[in-house]
Amino acid sequence: MPPTTDHVQVLYTAQTRTSGGREGRGQSDDGRLDVALSSPGSSRPGTNPEQLFAVGWSACFIGAMGLAAQAIGVKLPAETEVHAGVDLNKGADGYFLSARLRVSVPGLPRDTAYELIKRAHDTCPYSKMTRGNINVGLELV
Repeated sequence: MPPTTDHVQVLYTAQTRTSGGREGRGQSDDGRLDVALSSPGSSRPGTNPEQLFAVGWSACFIGAMGLAAQAIGVKLPAETEVHAGVDLNKGADGYFLSARLRVSVPGLPRDTAYELIKRAHDTCPYSKMTRGNINVGLELV
């Protein structure tokens, strides 16, 4: 069982190693992730940190929606999708991120879908991490 510190139980720790920055390679310690990295807009093969963040947030958000659905007694449709857009921006103070989550919950009434999105955004660890730190748009499509 993972260690417990200050009444917080660590459920999982992701361990990765990255070399070469945006033009390098990222690997997990268990070998399940091994990706070539490239800068956005370059012709080099590979993904970039913004894409990895968008995929991670999307997956986590759907998980949080599933928990929210359970809590209010509805079934989250298997066809639920989150399309995440993560922007790498440059302003007067340097580089920063902004994001949009476009959520599709087919088969549920819009008010129920909105409730799931609200609850998920309140509880998803990625949403919590970004709250107050970057501009985030949420849209039910």
